[in-house]
Amino acid sequence: MLRVSPQKLNLVAQLIRGKKVESDLADLEFSRKRIAREVKKCLESAIANAENNHDLDVDDLVVS
Repeated sequence: MLRVSPQKLNLVAQLIRGKKVESDLADLEFSRKRIAREVKKCLESAIANAENNHDLDVDDLVVS
C-alpha cells in the first residue's frame, strides 16, 4: 500500500513495466522521482516472495 497519487505512481511504473528485474532495480536506484524508493522496496519484496514462496528463478522474472 503506497500513499501516493496514481498518476505519479504510474509514471514510475511505466519505466519498469515489461523489463527484467535486474534492470528495473537499477532504473529505480537512479531515478530522480521520490516515489521510486518506495516502488523499489515493493519490488524487492515481490522478488523475495517469488523466490522463497514459489521457488521461481529470479533471473526469469519480468515486471508486468
